[in-house]
Amino acid sequence: MTTALSGLTGPLLDQAERWTAHNYHPLPVVLASGEGAWVTDVDGRRYLDCLAGYSALNFGHRHPALIAAAHAQLDQITLTSRAFVHDQFGPFCQELAELCGKDMVLPMNTGAEAVETAIKVARKWGYKVKGVPDGQATIVVAADNFHGRTTTIISFSTDPDARADYGPYTPGFRIVPYGDLAALADAIDDTTVAVLVEPIQGEAGVLVPPADYLPGVRQLCTSRNVLFVADEVQSGLGRTGDTFACVDVIPDVYVLGKALGGGIVPVSAIAANRDVLGVLRPGEHGSTFGGNPLACAVARAVIELLNTGEPQANARVVGAHLHERLNALVGRGLTAVRGRGLWAGIDIDPALMTGRRACEMLMNRGVLAKDTHGSTLRFAPPLLVTNPDVDVAVNALTGILHS
Repeated sequence: MTTALSGLTGPLLDQAERWTAHNYHPLPVVLASGEGAWVTDVDGRRYLDCLAGYSALNFGHRHPALIAAAHAQLDQITLTSRAFVHDQFGPFCQELAELCGKDMVLPMNTGAEAVETAIKVARKWGYKVKGVPDGQATIVVAADNFHGRTTTIISFSTDPDARADYGPYTPGFRIVPYGDLAALADAIDDTTVAVLVEPIQGEAGVLVPPADYLPGVRQLCTSRNVLFVADEVQSGLGRTGDTFACVDVIPDVYVLGKALGGGIVPVSAIAANRDVLGVLRPGEHGSTFGGNPLACAVARAVIELLNTGEPQANARVVGAHLHERLNALVGRGLTAVRGRGLWAGIDIDPALMTGRRACEMLMNRGVLAKDTHGSTLRFAPPLLVTNPDVDVAVNALTGILHS
């Protein structure tokens, strides 16, 4: 029980504990408002948000342009379903396709839905275009992946917490080590329709692959007539300092989500050329809320922000400061730091503390972060943070390491 906590926090935590399934283990904080990179709890305490909704809040809390787009659309129409076309739909699809350099997009809601959509499209492309015998399509994925938590997706997870006790599992996937091109080449055969990978593995601890990995994936997919599907749900839309983490390669399918909804509404999509997405026919795939007017209006405002290049530039500049300061702590409580742009995986010496304990101590110093896999922390603040904001986070981290 948490009622020993002061003010409104304790009772609200108790209420959540009593009435909510325990599929998360949140920090003992109850947030009530947010602006930019900062949030305030129900008792008036302020925190720097270094999680940003797992990158869903790339543009911060209540970004004025995104809130304005949402308010304007709320006064017009919020849902039609795809049984009809609304005035935000065509512009959104064109603007997102152009951002991705692709012919077409297929909007959905959540990142997991977008991954499921990519899997279905890849399989159908394999049967209709590549000529794989019906029911035999395979997709190669990477170990330690995180693509969502649907039954099909956890079927190719290597995380016991995500996978255990949810079988029977969906067949058709081959798992190879992340970053291992030789293993990937060996796993591809005539039944393979796609390689599905994260350009940077977020949930695994912000794992950045070797420099030759993504170009190698692209070359293998091209030479073996296989679709390269890049899950950019967390890594995309400015997080790494570029619009996409796939900087020097072009995947056949982009899988997008999280930041596309501006932290306001769930918006996801896949983007591909007509020779891939054109395999779908009416009635074969859909979503009641996918591509709804409110989602499209907010996502269009997100795309407009990205088209300025300013969020990406700030992620590069401030991200460099973040990594410089974090790397100075390696050997002084940290064992390793990884990442790119405003995204960092931070390995704390496990002899000092667990990642969970580190997050609790950071919370007490006014910084909110998330742990993963033992003693690893993830810093992923909104892309509008400043160097002084980063200093707040790293100073707090320095304090708990040396306390």
